[in-house]
Parts: sequence; C-alpha cells; structure tokens
Amino acid sequence: MCTGPFRKIFHWGPFTALAIIKIITTMTIYCSRQWWSPKEGFLAAANFLLFFSLSGSTIYHFMSAIYEGPGYLPLGWRPENINDTKYLQYCNVCEGYKAPRSHHCRKCGRCILKMDHHCPWINNCVGHYNHGYFTAFLASAVGGCCVSTFILVSWLLTVITRRNYTFPSPSVFTLILVVFTIGLSIGVVFAVGMLLYIQLSAILRNTTGIEDWILEKAKYRRFGTDDVFIHPYSKGRLFNIKQVLKWHCTPEGDGIVWPIREGCDQYTLTVEQGYQKLEKRKRARRYRIVSNVSGSWIPVTYGWCVVCHPPCTDEPRIKLSVGDTVIVTRWRKYWLFGEKQEAIGDPKKRIRGWFPHSSAIEVVENGRNIPTDFKDD
Repeated sequence: MCTGPFRKIFHWGPFTALAIIKIITTMTIYCSRQWWSPKEGFLAAANFLLFFSLSGSTIYHFMSAIYEGPGYLPLGWRPENINDTKYLQYCNVCEGYKAPRSHHCRKCGRCILKMDHHCPWINNCVGHYNHGYFTAFLASAVGGCCVSTFILVSWLLTVITRRNYTFPSPSVFTLILVVFTIGLSIGVVFAVGMLLYIQLSAILRNTTGIEDWILEKAKYRRFGTDDVFIHPYSKGRLFNIKQVLKWHCTPEGDGIVWPIREGCDQYTLTVEQGYQKLEKRKRARRYRIVSNVSGSWIPVTYGWCVVCHPPCTDEPRIKLSVGDTVIVTRWRKYWLFGEKQEAIGDPKKRIRGWFPHSSAIEVVENGRNIPTDFKDD
C-alpha cells in the first residue's frame, strides 16, 4: 500500500482523471501544431496559449483539490459553550460533536467541514477548504475541452477535405485516436459541465449537496402549513459567491463558525436536522433476510428489475446471510437501505447499505414493527 504524498493519487479515480487529461492534452497539442501552428501568427499563438493555459489550470486545481483537502473537524471537538451540545449530533467514530455544516464521511473516516460530497475522481471529499479548487478544476476542464473539441474537429475536417497539404497524411491509428479524443472531450464537456452547473447553483444558494437534501426534507416536513424553513447561510448571491469563489481559492472563515442571516442562529440547520433524524428513527422497520445477499452492485440472481433500477447513490451494497436482521430506514421499489442489527451499538463495526428488497421480509411482532434499540447518527 502506498503511503506518503502519493497515497491520495494511487486510486482509480485520480488515475483515470489524469489519464483523460493526458490524452486530451497530448492529442490537442499535436493536432493544433499541424492545423494552426502557433508560429503562423498572433491568433494562432493565442489559440494555442489558451488551450495550454486551461490544461495547466485543470491539472493545478485538480491536484490542489486533492492535496488541500476539505478540512477535518478536530477529533473530539466540542463547542465552547457546553450547553450548545444539545443542538448538535455526536459522532461515535470521531468521539466528538459535529460542528454546524460538518458531516462524517465513511470513506475518509473523519468529520468533514462543510461537506458537499465524497468525490471518487479526487479520492477525497469536497468540503470547506477545497470547494473553490474543485469548482475551478471543473470550470477549467470544461473550458479546455471546449477548445480541444474545436481544434480536434477542425484538424479532422482539414484532413478529410484535404484543404491543407502542408502536413503529412496521418496514419489510420492517428485518425482513430483523434476521433476517440473528440468523443472524450465532448463527454467531459457534458458530464463535467453538468456537475459544474450543480456546483455553481449550490454556491449561489450557499448550500452543499447534503444541505440541499436537508432543505428538501425541511420543506416536505412543513408541507401544507404556513411555516417556512429559512436557510440560515444564504445572505444574497454576491455574498454567497464570495464565500467560495476567489482567485486564490481560499475560502472565508474557519469552517466551524458561519455568518448567518437575520432571524437565524448557528444551530438553525442542525436543530432541523435533529428533528429529521428523530422522524427517521420513528420510520425505521425491522426486516429479516430470507435469501443470501452477495453485496454485489449487479445482483443478477435477483432479476433484471433489480439490476436496472439501482439506487442513484455511491452508498455501499452490503453482504447478508439468511437469518440476519436489518433495521431499514429507506425504501425503494426494488432496494432497501438499512443497518445490520448486530452491528448497532459499535459504530466502528457498522454494516449498513443497500440490498435487494426481495431478499428480506418485514418482521411484525404483536402487530408492531418499531425497533426501539436503533439510533442513527
């Protein structure tokens, strides 16, 4: 196992991302020098420099997002005022309270400051300290691939129409590689562009991916009433943008204490989240496994309906045996999400995730199925 500064890079996500950047950069520079050499004039040089700058910016912000990291809440953290602990959730793994906007990441094994999501492409969480770098990486990648697509398509059209006889005819392998790179660039523009749009929308509202889900549930909880939940951290678009997007990508604040809008306090969101957790525990139901579950992401033995309707999340799938008991908190038509009951109470050995709905049956005793021993943190 790799340790030291290269530990974060030795993962399929960063490897794949760097390979894509390498292929697109190499082929674009190769085609650009043949199609419109920087030596041909100012515009040609500007075109080449634009792509080279965007490519360099992509790599720089990508590596910065990895190594800057999201920022971790200190182990055993507690608020200065001990009475404020009643508004916060306790993390059994980190043995401390979760500060406002902090969440525990199972993959990183730590509580993350202003956690947005865990990104496999950077093999790290996106959080308080690397949110700006991550957004700049997305923007640079989309911009660079737009320029790359223009250069590669122009080169290919020139070759096909034979409008330029100054460079030699390319080999079949080169043509295939260029076409492949065009597809790769267009794919990045659409896929990463969509992620960039989501990130920018969240920044304008001063929310994270997790907070968007909390706000959606807060709205649902108050449906049909005059009570409207106000997001405490959104203080206008310009203010929200300045909290994350800066030339140096260094965010405002320490990731623990936040500027809030009038009528709210530091714990407005955490109190709402506490109510949602309480309702989640009330909804929990006990299920018994009636057929073995392999933990596979593609459980073909349970039918194509299960395979073709997976949960849209990177949360784990768990392995279960006949007779196991699972406390289920989320339901889909073909999948269930829950925690293996014997692991409850030992947070460092928790086994929870998704498994096929048809592999389990609900346990009802005396007309009730309410597991009183379940506590979700």
